[in-house]
Amino acid sequence: MNMIDDIIRKSRSEFDDKEPSDGHFERFSFRLAIRLHAGKAKRSILPYLLKAAVVTLLVTLSSLWTFDHFVRPNLKTKMTLSEVSPEYREVERYYVQQVNLMENEFTSLNLSSPEQKDALMMEMASMDSVYVELQKELRANPDDQRIIDAMIKHYQTKIEVMSYILDQLKEIKAETVKPVSHEEVVY
Repeated sequence: MNMIDDIIRKSRSEFDDKEPSDGHFERFSFRLAIRLHAGKAKRSILPYLLKAAVVTLLVTLSSLWTFDHFVRPNLKTKMTLSEVSPEYREVERYYVQQVNLMENEFTSLNLSSPEQKDALMMEMASMDSVYVELQKELRANPDDQRIIDAMIKHYQTKIEVMSYILDQLKEIKAETVKPVSHEEVVY
């Protein structure tokens, strides 16, 4: 390769003043067109792969949708009291309503410190995780009265705990807002 470079460099002046022969550009364009046309004759596999990928994606998505809407509802892992009987549906509705009322009271208190809010939310999440486990056990044993009783007891306990926490928070809030009387002021 170096020899060719050397020859071109030494004879550069001979190449610079020369023009291509007549018809050179036409012959070049013709050969280029033939090569481009011949390149189109070869078929690329890429369009077929893209089509196959799209079809595979559509089949996968439709299978997931079908599984989600028709198969999985039968595979639910949790069961609520309302699915056991109409009497338990009423019991569950009552307790859920009570819990929602207390949660609304929590939000209306406007807790001042984020630590209090975080602690309260962690406690509620912990209680809810216990209930989710009870729901899973009820799905496995729908006729087990002990599980049903445990779920009702859970609601009662949750309401008691929430009520206690609400009372404590109201007392704290009342003490912090308590007006200072003239007798308590020390001069």
